Amino acid sequence: MSAQKSARPVDSRGANPADYETDVLVIGFGCAGAAAALEARAAGADVILLERAGGGGGSSAHSGGEIYLGGGTPIQQACGFTDTAEDMEAYLLAALGPHADAEKIRAYCEGSLEHYEWLSSCGVPFKPSLWDSPSWVPPTDDGLMWLGENAMPFAGLAKPAPRGHRVTSEGYGGKVLMKVLSEAVDEAGIRVHTDTYAGQFILDGGTVAGVVASRFGKTVTYRARRGVILATGGFADNAEMVALHAPRLTGLGVTSDGGDDGHGIRMAQALGAGTARMSSAQVGITLIPGLVVRGMLVNSVGQRFINEDQYPGLLGQAALFKQDLAVWVILDEKAYEEVPEEERWGVVPHFAAETIEELEQEVGMPEGSLAETVRAYNRHAAAGEDPYFSKNKRWLRPLEPPFAAIDVSRGMTAPESGSAGGGGASVFTLGGLRTGLDGEVLDVSGAPVPGLYAAGRATAGIYGQGYISGTSLGEGTFFGRRAGAAAAAAPER
Repeated sequence: MSAQKSARPVDSRGANPADYETDVLVIGFGCAGAAAALEARAAGADVILLERAGGGGGSSAHSGGEIYLGGGTPIQQACGFTDTAEDMEAYLLAALGPHADAEKIRAYCEGSLEHYEWLSSCGVPFKPSLWDSPSWVPPTDDGLMWLGENAMPFAGLAKPAPRGHRVTSEGYGGKVLMKVLSEAVDEAGIRVHTDTYAGQFILDGGTVAGVVASRFGKTVTYRARRGVILATGGFADNAEMVALHAPRLTGLGVTSDGGDDGHGIRMAQALGAGTARMSSAQVGITLIPGLVVRGMLVNSVGQRFINEDQYPGLLGQAALFKQDLAVWVILDEKAYEEVPEEERWGVVPHFAAETIEELEQEVGMPEGSLAETVRAYNRHAAAGEDPYFSKNKRWLRPLEPPFAAIDVSRGMTAPESGSAGGGGASVFTLGGLRTGLDGEVLDVSGAPVPGLYAAGRATAGIYGQGYISGTSLGEGTFFGRRAGAAAAAAPER
């Protein structure tokens, strides 16, 4: 780590006099930082929000704009769905596991309806209409989408209901979300200091009391009377940290704004903060969900290995961590043509053949391997069954010649940045700092680090080894709010 900027804390006795003082100092102006700042300000605290870039947004502004919410939101009700916090919790526990944070998931699900109302009160728009087909990002402005809740094995664990609440937007909705939150920050009178990079914590008797930052090459010192909140993002853009903690992600594309350098995590680690699940990641595999669900996903020896109508990020994790991204989408002409052109993102098959045996040979799979998989799939699909992986009957039918194959490792180009990229997948990290329910950063013994809070991808959040789209924006803003309220309520030092 020697090539990286120092993250060692500075003792208050050796720090420069404060250039700025505030009650609560928030570092990072993505969705988690914005939510933390807004909630701290609503509690009456004076707040300064630092951002390393020239304006707010961060990786949140580059996202698709799905926010995972449930429990019977007005959008769900308008689309004809009933839902409960208990079913939402059961799904997330299964889909985000193993080792998901059950306590945080319960709090998140129980608070989902209130959080929806908070987002709406800030002006975040959601359209009461459903997009009813697997997709990374719908090509419409529909405000509700399925994110694997109706796919097995999860549909057998909890009553399915769509919970992907998509911010109303043309294209990706993250930019609209951050525009709304930025306007709310401005209206709340929160001071925002951009082009300011927080480098080291200031300690006062073992308590985090501020930071030493830099702005255009000059040192700037901030003091916080009540607390400091880290909302600095993950570490997917830091090659050294990726190699150290999540080496399987090395060389893959990154879903971020380019600023997920992990420095906030390192600053906290230098204080003895604990981390969790640092090898976990969301894997945006470069396939079109609408195509793969109508066909099949197979490995290098022609075998299916997962139910294709699950949330596509879970397909990506299985493809990377279990198949080394040596995977293929197998489909027929009808499956390809059923997906509208605007949903294909320019993807075309790499190989095509009149028989499955010829396709198998062109792709380079062992003789008879893919042919046997397709024969078994077709035999069961004709009876409306999938005894191996329980794909929904809606997507089951025998595949017919001509056949085609898409090599996922060749990648694809998404219509907007922030989705899948080259190398077969685009990723972001899920692991980070250990935190309590109110965002308090925990040290390696499990005790709170005095004066320090965190939210968003700088933390391990609610995740185990799985990921569901919309949980980053959802739990980031939810626990950002809790961190903001907790910091504002802390005694003044």
